[in-house]
Amino acid sequence: MTTLGTASAGPGEMDTGRLEVGEARDGSTVGLPCAVINGASDGKTLYMQAASDGDELNGVGVINRVVPQLDPAELSGTILVVGIVNYHAFQVAEHRNPIDDTKMNRAYPGDENGTSSERIAAATFDAATRADLILDLHQGSTSRMIDEVRVRCGRRHRLHDECLQLAKTFGCGYVLDQKGPEGQLARAGPDQGIPTIDPELGGCVGWDETSIEAGVEGVFNVLHDYGFLDGSVTPEPQTRAKGFDQFGSPTGGLVRFQVDLGERVSAGDLLFEVTDVFGELKARVTANNDGVFWRTRRLPQVATGEYVCSVGTNVDAY
Repeated sequence: MTTLGTASAGPGEMDTGRLEVGEARDGSTVGLPCAVINGASDGKTLYMQAASDGDELNGVGVINRVVPQLDPAELSGTILVVGIVNYHAFQVAEHRNPIDDTKMNRAYPGDENGTSSERIAAATFDAATRADLILDLHQGSTSRMIDEVRVRCGRRHRLHDECLQLAKTFGCGYVLDQKGPEGQLARAGPDQGIPTIDPELGGCVGWDETSIEAGVEGVFNVLHDYGFLDGSVTPEPQTRAKGFDQFGSPTGGLVRFQVDLGERVSAGDLLFEVTDVFGELKARVTANNDGVFWRTRRLPQVATGEYVCSVGTNVDAY
């Protein structure tokens, strides 16, 4: 039997349950929705999780669509799933855990005796480190962003090539290959010897079916190419950025973008204009370097210095 929380499945079986991570303010038990899909044949173990940030729902949409398509009788190995990690933030559609005002994906590997976020991170990290591969499903919060996969271990890490190959197999088309902040699962997993990637599936309020479908396809690419399911995939070349240029507004007003997400830009190209309420031009902002137009704010109104957009830089293909 393979167990995760209250979910327990023998070979060729599947079960769902709850992974206990503490109590809510009324004393009721907090349990994260989890699943075990135990293949009829031996093989690797894959760990997947979603909604580490409570307003990033596309990953939940991916799990919602992938799990019903999995037949344990056709599966080799085991899939462990935590469908909603940041329980408290998910309940109120916020990014950070409102219990301790913490961004969950800065709390790994966690602390079983720590804050709410640290305890959740510790419980999910314990599950993740049972696996041979880790997929931590994210999106660009509620900003607008291309579908991409992040490799966060750093290019000098001993598992960098394996993480990069996993990102290529997932196959969103774009990869950010840049060392991430401390506390990210995509950094902590490789430190334990487990290839880990952080698919960032677009960015929206609620969820977006196009990005969810890209995530579903990516998960099945991994399942086929790593031997969980019969068949293989031929990974397509990925456009890789190794850094970002981020742009704030030089003035307050309303933003008009002059390029589309995913578009190649050259140094000096006009990225956006800022006007006043009556359409009078106040500022123009151009690209500092060649790159890919990667991410933008969702709302047009900006204050002086407020974030507007990002360009992926140092771009190549692999």
